Amino acid sequence: MTKWRKSSHSGGGNDDACVELAWLSGLVGVRDSKDPEGPRLRVSAWDFGGLVARIKLGELNLDERGGR
Repeated sequence: MTKWRKSSHSGGGNDDACVELAWLSGLVGVRDSKDPEGPRLRVSAWDFGGLVARIKLGELNLDERGGR
């Protein structure tokens, strides 16, 4: 059984902008917490780590809604 986790930084409650992550044998699974049976994204742990690092460094210029 896959164990999905929501970030401790998510708003909880009525916050509808949450994703969940799971470790999938060398890959990171990403899904929408509102639609757990819906589509899922799978990326390498290396690429996911790179994405997180770029977000933390502010390189992607994301606004509060996650867009550009």
